[in-house]
Amino acid sequence: MTLAIGEGEILIGLSHEGGPVTQRLDRSNRHGVVAGATGTGKTVTLQVMAQAFADAGVPVFAADVKGDLSGVAMTGAPNAKMQERAASMGLTLTPSAPPVVLWDLFGQKGHPIRTTISEMGPVLLSRLLELNDVQEGVLTVVFHVADQDGLLLLDLKDLQAALKYVADHAAEIGTQYGNVSPATVGAIQRKLLTLQSQGAENFFGEPALKLADIMRTDVAGRGYVNLLAADRLIQSPKLYSTFLLWLLSELFEELPEMGDPDKPKLVFFFDEAHLLFNDAPKPLLEKIEQVVRLIRSKGVGVYFVTQNPADIPDAVLSQLGARVQHALRAYTPADQKGLKAAAQSFRENPAFDTAEIIQALGVGEALISTLDEKGAPCVVQKTLIRPPASRLGPLTPEERAALIAGSPVAGLYDQALDRESAYEILQGRAVQAQRQAQDAAAAAEAERQRSAAEKVREREETRQARAAPRPRTSNRQSVAEAFATSLVRTIASQAGREIMRGLLGGMSRRR
Repeated sequence: MTLAIGEGEILIGLSHEGGPVTQRLDRSNRHGVVAGATGTGKTVTLQVMAQAFADAGVPVFAADVKGDLSGVAMTGAPNAKMQERAASMGLTLTPSAPPVVLWDLFGQKGHPIRTTISEMGPVLLSRLLELNDVQEGVLTVVFHVADQDGLLLLDLKDLQAALKYVADHAAEIGTQYGNVSPATVGAIQRKLLTLQSQGAENFFGEPALKLADIMRTDVAGRGYVNLLAADRLIQSPKLYSTFLLWLLSELFEELPEMGDPDKPKLVFFFDEAHLLFNDAPKPLLEKIEQVVRLIRSKGVGVYFVTQNPADIPDAVLSQLGARVQHALRAYTPADQKGLKAAAQSFRENPAFDTAEIIQALGVGEALISTLDEKGAPCVVQKTLIRPPASRLGPLTPEERAALIAGSPVAGLYDQALDRESAYEILQGRAVQAQRQAQDAAAAAEAERQRSAAEKVREREETRQARAAPRPRTSNRQSVAEAFATSLVRTIASQAGREIMRGLLGGMSRRR
């Protein structure tokens, strides 16, 4: 028996009725879900689907939460059991591996992935910081003020500097944008410190990820499988889910509209998807629903990987066309409710009871329903998942290092850049303001000293003027003065006598 699949389809497995179970490439942008309890085979199914998409020329981005998925980068070495399963399905198992690029937000197990604070935006950043409505409003004001003042927000220290700037100018900013409380700014600063301690400073900065670098194909036309090392990242679930949501948002904003392409531009696998929705506020859930609903027209397929479909909100779950359901256990009332919801999400197959089969599935088995050529759900089928052609199990450190060194993006992201942005600009302004203040203080001091010196000089002149001795006067006459005085007196005496003689003579003649 040989499995025959049509052109434009990828093979997932073999139904118990004997027919191939496939996924149409032209319907793969309608999204999907891979669900099942721990240990039921989700990772192998994810590996099979990722390689199948890559072999069909579709780039893949997937989070590798446990490290097991990294084996997709290596050619498989099928054991006897895998060969037996392939033979029973009519398959010739040819070991192969797709091209793989390794990524890591922390830059340890792959190339660093970075984005800027500006690209993240206040909404997703508020989700990451777990801000309340008031704090989110203040953060939005900070972004707006930074944009108006030409302050680039690239990394965490830029955001911290911008927050301080807004707090220092709260009075004038508040009149234009509303009250900005320094206490609220302080609360945001403390949460930034917590985020920084979790390693988020490695995520924010430049060079920022270019989407074209995760949408590559090799010379043979195969799509690259981009694996995000998430074993450490998953310990910071808010950072993990916010990063993946940011990536989806960037794809949505940057890619052009293309309707339903013959095959997706990118397939995105979101492992541990429940982390995206846990405690998410309503506005964020609405944004997720919007992105999932509209991004398919950009040629991107999103596949959520989780333990139970009930982990995904109904508004999002209703957008998912392909459904792969591994075994579920129903030990508690909540489990039973999830089992019932999972069974009801399939188009019923009259050959079996869906809820009963879900509980009875073995490892490597799943219930699968995909979309037909008209976009309608196919009848659910009990499926034996095909064995992967790549290796099962994680990469060794040596294999990982070799892949990183030979990567097509080697050297593009490995060294962080720190160009002039808000932190440097505000630091420069602070230094300039300090220098101007120092110059003004020095000028004022010089003026004060000059004025004080002038006053001292004036007081000294006044004192000296008051203390200067007057010229001495003397009753003694000089020789000239005595001679003149004597002469005057002589003349006056002679004149007097002449006058007296005249008077007396006149009087004598009258007698």
